[in-house]
Amino acid sequence: QAQLVESGGGLVQAGGSLRLSCAASGSIFSINGMGWYRQAPGKQREFVAGITSTGITNYADSVKGRFTISRDNAKKTVYLQMNSLRPEDTAVYYCNAVVLVLGSGGMNDYWGQGTQVTVSS
Repeated sequence: QAQLVESGGGLVQAGGSLRLSCAASGSIFSINGMGWYRQAPGKQREFVAGITSTGITNYADSVKGRFTISRDNAKKTVYLQMNSLRPEDTAVYYCNAVVLVLGSGGMNDYWGQGTQVTVSS
């Protein structure tokens, strides 16, 4: 099995910055794509940013130019640097990873428990 643990959420004023981290642990052989999603109250979970094992990134249009995703493969950790935050960025942010667990026979999706980001106006 694998576990993902997020950290770094909190309350920030509009225009401020936060950095989220997500560390993977467990019986991991390899990690393919990693990414961040978010879910605001009353809305569906949406894609925010993703990064491949080789560092290719993609972003939702709503965060391009403000958010930066990165990863440290040695630490099995993905980061999301969020700048110029807006009240509409308020949501629970979830980490996602496609993981090959030792002895599992295939890649599986794993999710973190979520971390709250609140941006005040």
